[in-house]
Amino acid sequence: MSAALTPAHQHLSALRGEALLNLPDWSGVRRVNLDGLGLRALPEREAAPDLTVFSVYDNALTSVPNWVWTRRGLRTLNLSANRLTALPAALGDLRELRMLDLGHNELAALPDVFGGLDRLAFLYLSHNRLTALPESLRHLGALTYLNVTDNALTRLPGWMGELRALTELRLYGNPLEALPDSLGALDALRELHVMNARLTGLPASLGRCGALEVLDLQGNALTDLPDSLGQLARLTTLNLRFNALTHLPGTLGDLRTLQTLDLRANELTSLPDGLAHLPGLRKLDLRWNRIERLPAAFDTLAARGCQVYL
Repeated sequence: MSAALTPAHQHLSALRGEALLNLPDWSGVRRVNLDGLGLRALPEREAAPDLTVFSVYDNALTSVPNWVWTRRGLRTLNLSANRLTALPAALGDLRELRMLDLGHNELAALPDVFGGLDRLAFLYLSHNRLTALPESLRHLGALTYLNVTDNALTRLPGWMGELRALTELRLYGNPLEALPDSLGALDALRELHVMNARLTGLPASLGRCGALEVLDLQGNALTDLPDSLGQLARLTTLNLRFNALTHLPGTLGDLRTLQTLDLRANELTSLPDGLAHLPGLRKLDLRWNRIERLPAAFDTLAARGCQVYL
């Protein structure tokens, strides 16, 4: 026989799994975890007014009951790894949300209702079927992390540059052919990941992302790089593996904080001399290019402990 959450154990504000499913009354429960239970539907729980965390990761849900969208105190909502194909406009009523995970579903579009979620800091949209992003995302002034990887995005909207609080932006696994100039306005951005896309060039404005530390562009179709990359004074990691680069700008020699430079599998025949004098460089990978021999200046890198692979 199922037991209600009695006053004697209402101090247990977080319950999980099947023990929670057996409770007909969730009054007093603030954190719900129903991850990995193979659920195809969720129970009706009108008496769950205090929820702040609700996670149903890795189930088989095709819809979410209406009562979830009325829990206005939710701060964390994890609906990832289900079979959701659509979301209601009521999502926009959850104005206390700090983290929203909709990844690994079957969403082809999102409701354009994000404008009021002005406290949202983490948004995961990876592994869906999205071809566009709703314009209301531009109003997420507190957003620090955005993951839209492995969707079907062919372009990014110009308003991406309005997300000025972003520190990490993950775009890989989309058929993107270009990045908008407006990304240069993201002066808090520390990591930009755009691997396995279809980029043939980069906007010069990227050089204005002064906080950028990690730039991962592996697996694109880049043939050259803008000189402005040399302005990234905090860059520590630059991954250009599996592109079609035939030359590098001399300004890369200005990247005084660079520690790892991966240039594998390009079409390089030479390198700028300045790379030999980068004081922080610990790894330089040049394998699978057309460079037969490095100039003598590069001997100093190996002499001071930098790993050089040719």
